[in-house]
Amino acid sequence: MANELDRTYRAVAARLPSNPAVRFETAGNKHELVLSPLDKLEEPASLLALREKVAGMLPRVDLPELILKVSARTGFTDAFAHISKRTARAVDLHISVCAVLMAEACNTGLEPLIRSDVPALKRDRLSWVDQNYIRENILTAANAMLVTAQSRIPMVGLWGGGEVASADGTRFVVPERSVHAGPNPKYFGVSRGVTWYNLISDQFSGLNDITVPGTLRNSLILLAVVLEQQTDLRPTQIMTDTGAYSDAVFGLLRLLGYRFSPRLADVGGTRFWRIDPQADYGQLNSISAHHLNLQKIAPHWDDMLRLAGSLKLGRVPATGIMRTLQVGDRPTRLAQAIAEFGRIDKTLHTLNYIDDEANRRGILAQLNRGEGRQSVARAVFHGKRGELRQHYREGQEYQLGALGLLLNMIVLWNTIYMEAALDQLRQEGYSVRDEDVARLSPLQQHEHINMLGRYSFSVPEAVAKGELRPLRNPADNDA
Repeated sequence: MANELDRTYRAVAARLPSNPAVRFETAGNKHELVLSPLDKLEEPASLLALREKVAGMLPRVDLPELILKVSARTGFTDAFAHISKRTARAVDLHISVCAVLMAEACNTGLEPLIRSDVPALKRDRLSWVDQNYIRENILTAANAMLVTAQSRIPMVGLWGGGEVASADGTRFVVPERSVHAGPNPKYFGVSRGVTWYNLISDQFSGLNDITVPGTLRNSLILLAVVLEQQTDLRPTQIMTDTGAYSDAVFGLLRLLGYRFSPRLADVGGTRFWRIDPQADYGQLNSISAHHLNLQKIAPHWDDMLRLAGSLKLGRVPATGIMRTLQVGDRPTRLAQAIAEFGRIDKTLHTLNYIDDEANRRGILAQLNRGEGRQSVARAVFHGKRGELRQHYREGQEYQLGALGLLLNMIVLWNTIYMEAALDQLRQEGYSVRDEDVARLSPLQQHEHINMLGRYSFSVPEAVAKGELRPLRNPADNDA
């Protein structure tokens, strides 16, 4: 890596005169690099027209129908097994499972979905399924099936090959008293809340999620959401927003074989590290005054490799390595070695970031996919004012796991119909350009999906004539 760092410094320095995005400013004794923000790319008329045509062709659908159609296409409900592992399955179990997932994901509870005249939707059946079939490993297995189905659709290859993923958090207020929620007045006001941390592929599918009390304080959560994902996709480049990185995370991800590519909001405040204090890097000399100490790394190299291997094989949980890296508030010698190693990779990333506009735009585009997913998540999770009212961590994880599953169903359903719309347009002689298809998104379109259910204004004939409805029998749970 020492040679790679030296080569990169020299190549970037040589291209600085022709890089209009980079300039240097001096304030007092400080010499700072300034990176101009990206100009907004104008969307070509062909893209705007294609997006409008495709949006107009997507059929309107009620959310329950969408879930059932995705179930029929992928068979994801087959992953739901009884907690006792018995093999016998109730009649129309897939309908009950879909209903429970919708109740959890939409945050409405079971009540709006109960139908006393449909056996699969009776109160007792739905409660039984909720208690016996919804578990973390089941949700993970079902999600993997949806991710695989998404990756096999031909047009998805224009969005990405699955090698890139980004991580971002969605915050939910938890108004109930719970030790599994944390304070943050900026995001939760006087209440407490959780952060739902998601890993999203460049194919728009959610790969994994972790629920964290409060807001993220530990960037090592990123390791957990990356290493513990269990889909067929194996991303090698991981992107995050500015606040989710540290020197140690750079070092650990590099040791694990990942390319870490966070968005850098303030490049001027980023430290550029060098190994050779005598090397001449031209204009970069003034900002690369921090010297790396390889002697911090060498004695711990074998331990660093062993830790990386243990993480990769799952022998050490990513969320549990703080004990290895920190004693009290002080980092261990191993942690200091990993951070020193990470500074090499962070400097490489920063140099490539300022040197390559396409790289910066690629990171921004992927992070925008995460923001689009958050927007759809808010639309789906509409019940109870969008607040998460689970007291316990397990309940929070199950409910948000169901939300992630439903978001992947919406992405898959939209992608299927977007491809059908594009095929029809091509058959009609419409010019469909691959570069325009690459900029379409299955998360931009959800107005055609009815999330809120339908309400009938018809009343039974007897009631319309002035009679009262029959009183409920307290012994009848389905009444």
